[in-house]
Amino acid sequence: MWRPCGIFDETYRQDMAIVRTPLRWGVLTVSVGVLLAAPLFCSYYIVSVLNTLAITVIAVLGLQIVTGYCGQVSFGQAAFMAVGAYSSAILTEKLGLSFWIAMPVAGVITGMYGLLGGAPSMRIKGFYLAVATIAIHFVTMWLVQHLEITGKSVGLPVSPPQIGPFAFDSDERMFYIIIPVMLAMTYGARNIVRTRVGRAFVAVRDNDLAAQVMGINIYYYKLLAFFISCFYAGVAGSLWAHYHGVCHPEQFQLLRGLWYIGMLIVGGLGSIPGVFFGVILIRALDESVLMLSPYFAQWFPWLGTAPAAGLGLSAFGLVLALFLIKEPRGLAHRWEIMKASIRLYPFAY
Repeated sequence: MWRPCGIFDETYRQDMAIVRTPLRWGVLTVSVGVLLAAPLFCSYYIVSVLNTLAITVIAVLGLQIVTGYCGQVSFGQAAFMAVGAYSSAILTEKLGLSFWIAMPVAGVITGMYGLLGGAPSMRIKGFYLAVATIAIHFVTMWLVQHLEITGKSVGLPVSPPQIGPFAFDSDERMFYIIIPVMLAMTYGARNIVRTRVGRAFVAVRDNDLAAQVMGINIYYYKLLAFFISCFYAGVAGSLWAHYHGVCHPEQFQLLRGLWYIGMLIVGGLGSIPGVFFGVILIRALDESVLMLSPYFAQWFPWLGTAPAAGLGLSAFGLVLALFLIKEPRGLAHRWEIMKASIRLYPFAY
């Protein structure tokens, strides 16, 4: 890895560190401090957007591991979020468990469910695996809408997390659960991809036949990637349910899974920072369309009185097509180029 002039690694610990320079430590510390202080000076709307962004980041991080690093295309992330959300709701509302126990347990349950549904699908890859995960999505949502324990199509009410008598019953209070969990999950994902397991994921993605010749059990690592991805989706679903106070099938449509894939493409496959770039850009695009849709309705009456839904999908498709054509490696690649140019300045090479 390229280092700024005058900075050298003297130990293996320094060489393996995620944050490797004093400047990066300073930027990271200030950024996390400003983020944690956001509810003190930001409006309710901004805090709610940050909460939604953080939950989406957790779900897309899981998808990045299975798709970006292991090369297994999955459109079922929304369904796995639903499994996590309903598992957490059932554990807290029907079995009386604390949210702090229910959230990780919901992640494990979702991971096991992903293994159950994904094990037969791991013998296939590419387009066929993508179709198989779509089938898993429809089977999951059918079960959610027909099982008595999930409340069928009515859904389940979910109580907010508590510590003793203190309830996290507002966006500002939930912010201090969602953001730390998101930071911990990001740190975990960043470390997973640096380990032997992460290198095996990349080997399977690049050439599964060559990986098998080198002694990598590709079936095991595909299942492991699927389990980790589903665990992340389950944690994100648990946070989503307790943040919104209800679990409903309409919250986990297939379109949400397609948006997650689009976020990966825009941000950059095989990059943890790319997850943040993709989620923030697509979310900003969606919010911009919502704000501008009344003006579009005035300027173009033939669009109808509520063009937001159609314009949002059209804008998403347009941005996705542009990135696939002009920047197929995503914003993360452009970010690395920019950092390299800053490190080498004023030299062109």
